[in-house]
Amino acid sequence: MRDNGAIAVFGATGQQGGAVVDALLARRARVRALVRTPESDRAQALAARGVELAAVRIDDPASTVAALEAVDAFYFMTPEADNLEEVEEEVRVGAALVDAAAAARVPHVVFNSVFGADRFTGVPHHDSKHRIEEHLKKSGLRATMVRPAAFMENFATVMAPSLEDGTIVVRMPLPDDVPLKMVSIKDIGRVAAALLLGTADVPGGAVEVVGDEPTGPRIAAAFGAHAGLPSRYEALPLSVLRNDLDEAMFRQFAESSESPADLAAVKAVEPDVLDLAGWIRSTGWTAPADRARS
Repeated sequence: MRDNGAIAVFGATGQQGGAVVDALLARRARVRALVRTPESDRAQALAARGVELAAVRIDDPASTVAALEAVDAFYFMTPEADNLEEVEEEVRVGAALVDAAAAARVPHVVFNSVFGADRFTGVPHHDSKHRIEEHLKKSGLRATMVRPAAFMENFATVMAPSLEDGTIVVRMPLPDDVPLKMVSIKDIGRVAAALLLGTADVPGGAVEVVGDEPTGPRIAAAFGAHAGLPSRYEALPLSVLRNDLDEAMFRQFAESSESPADLAAVKAVEPDVLDLAGWIRSTGWTAPADRARS
């Protein structure tokens, strides 16, 4: 690593990139955030924490190359796609960032990919990351792929448990005997930071970041145990999902359950990675208001 160089982060104003920044700052690293709008509230909040801001424009490669000059390492993620048009834009952005890193001769690049992106899966917004991984491998750069599983944080939003007649209920479009690989966003940040700072390495240049893989009934039981209440799980049809991309993703979740996660590999990088019960405790989760039937 170069003496006293910064760690560059693209995506620092988002959830995963923000978690990387948090973990780097906790380790007293110098952080340079590559942002498109330095005057935004989120970018200014980073600056207030001591993060250096570098303005970049994807359509102006020179701006990105300049922002990556003399950095020790570079983390980047690409915007999540909601449709096929955005999938192509994601690949374009990822390729442009790789090319800029190659032009700037960045010593180490960490790409925030997705679980299963070592192959084509038929999930468009996951296969886009596979294509970026392939471009990165061909660049000649030293690269590490961080491939997170589903976010535990989804249980605070779109998959939040409900309380119905005194019972914690979890519903997902996943059969009740299929384990769901998952990880906390905080742990994604901690794993990436360790790799960026060189305090850990992974064989083969890739790690699938998983903290737990419970089935639906076990997920419900974890929330029920925390609340001291009975629980149940209800499997939903794929038709409840918002679009074809999400349906393809949940099919892939079911298929990936056939291969157990290598939790030991993750803990070799971040020993304190959270399982679901640990994440529930860490968030201070409490049961919602009861939706008792009248």
